[in-house]
Amino acid sequence: MQNGYYQVTGAMMTQFQQLDITANNLANVNTQGFKRDSLIIGDFERLYQQKRDELELKNHTKESAKFFNRTINRVPRVVEEHTDFSEGSIRRTDNTLDIALMQRDLFFAVLTPDGIKLTQQSSFKLDPDGKLVSSDGYKVLPKNFLTTTNKDITINSKDGKISINENGEIFQNNHKIADIFIGRVKNLNELKKSGDKLYTLDGIEDKLTKVDSGNLVRQGYIQMSNVNAINEMTSLIETNRLVEMYQKVMTSHMDDLNKDAITKLASTRA
Repeated sequence: MQNGYYQVTGAMMTQFQQLDITANNLANVNTQGFKRDSLIIGDFERLYQQKRDELELKNHTKESAKFFNRTINRVPRVVEEHTDFSEGSIRRTDNTLDIALMQRDLFFAVLTPDGIKLTQQSSFKLDPDGKLVSSDGYKVLPKNFLTTTNKDITINSKDGKISINENGEIFQNNHKIADIFIGRVKNLNELKKSGDKLYTLDGIEDKLTKVDSGNLVRQGYIQMSNVNAINEMTSLIETNRLVEMYQKVMTSHMDDLNKDAITKLASTRA
């Protein structure tokens, strides 16, 4: 079996992963607060450059040539999955409990069965007990949830009109009744996606900073996903073309080259 066949097979598997990511982005083009994902694919030249610098291998040496020959036989692979946290468009809804975050590194905190998670989804509601919850039913945590056992925001809708200022403070009849937790993540790369709307952060107490004031939220608005449908469709077409190209190369290796080799080996001419 030719080495090139394995390389093409690996490259095709990488493109299958790219198809999955692109398809998921397109499926969530209208999901509130969704952030698009992308793959960083390692190429031979970059991998070689990084490793050579790490090992201090000089060009045009036997050691460098041996390393390069070993590296060139490795297939393209996914180096990293990246989430783009750029802001999506802001859409006006005039719903009282729709609260759009106004900065890319700000998050709400919600309590799930698997623990505390972060979200940029901004469409909330009241459950039957008057607790403020996300659209998935998770409790939205108050500003002091890290230092108190009270992890509920309770609102009686019959007590009057609800208003929420830019700092996440909730008022009824001009009296403040609660504060929504709004936190800033120091390093967005440390966030791990949990589904399409939630994020986990290891060591949340040290890596999440509570933000008290500023242009933090806007009531009556939601933040849409940052997925550009046209760009994703273009990526989908390009990836499909690459898969088709790899299929042709695999066919060439399996059929044409093997057939040619068998014909030459079977030849009885001197």
